[in-house]
Amino acid sequence: MAVINAADVAKLRRVTLAGMMDCKKALEEAEGNFDKAIEIIRKKGQAVANKRADKDATEGVVLAKSNGKLGVIIVLNSETDFVAKNADFIGLATKIVDIALASSPADLEALKNLPMEGGKVGEKVVEYVGIIGEKLELSYFEKVEAAHVQAYIHPGNRLATLVGFNKSGIDVQVYKDVAMQVAAMNPVAVDKDSVPEKVIAQEIEIGKEQARRDGKPEEMLEKIAQGKLSKFFKESTLLNQDFVKDNKMTIRQYLQSVNKELTVTELKRYTLNL
Repeated sequence: MAVINAADVAKLRRVTLAGMMDCKKALEEAEGNFDKAIEIIRKKGQAVANKRADKDATEGVVLAKSNGKLGVIIVLNSETDFVAKNADFIGLATKIVDIALASSPADLEALKNLPMEGGKVGEKVVEYVGIIGEKLELSYFEKVEAAHVQAYIHPGNRLATLVGFNKSGIDVQVYKDVAMQVAAMNPVAVDKDSVPEKVIAQEIEIGKEQARRDGKPEEMLEKIAQGKLSKFFKESTLLNQDFVKDNKMTIRQYLQSVNKELTVTELKRYTLNL
């Protein structure tokens, strides 16, 4: 039997994130062959993943990160909040968001196929299923590119935002203010012109139905619905929302008070159930 030393066990743990005893057992089974030991841990993860495929993975972490001109958000789900708070689990998610930021993949599937520690990102997630015994899922990835991209993670790692701006070199607190506004007020779009037509049609129908239930005449329904739509744009589009730190001005007015040409080009927001 091959002699398994502590250094080999520690090295395998660094590569796979598996527990010390799991690494020792894998190396013993592999008779000291490091690559074979990695494969053993991967197969264990896949076996556990198959068993837990029908489980719901609705907990987890939402992480966002920016390098200035590119920002990314990823969501790594777990079954329980206990695992979501585990340092190794958060460490895995952090490595994945770093890979996403460095490589700027086209979509979630491309991210899962990026190289990571001798395998692929998706394979690493499956490996970790075997380590903790819960279903894990890399379920979401989005990116924003702009002159400046600000990332914000709300304490607890359950809500994160990305906001793209058309100008760099502005006081970073301005960028942070707007990224936190997106977190707090959950706008559906940057401005009314970027609200999807489907959403507008839905809001008009809701407005008409509410007016109809209130007994308003049929010929007044369209006008009433358009009024409600204007209120919707005010409350639900970022640039038209009242600034949460000073409700005497909108976000558009706040940005223009800093630089008359400063505006938001894109936003992304993701939250787990709070």
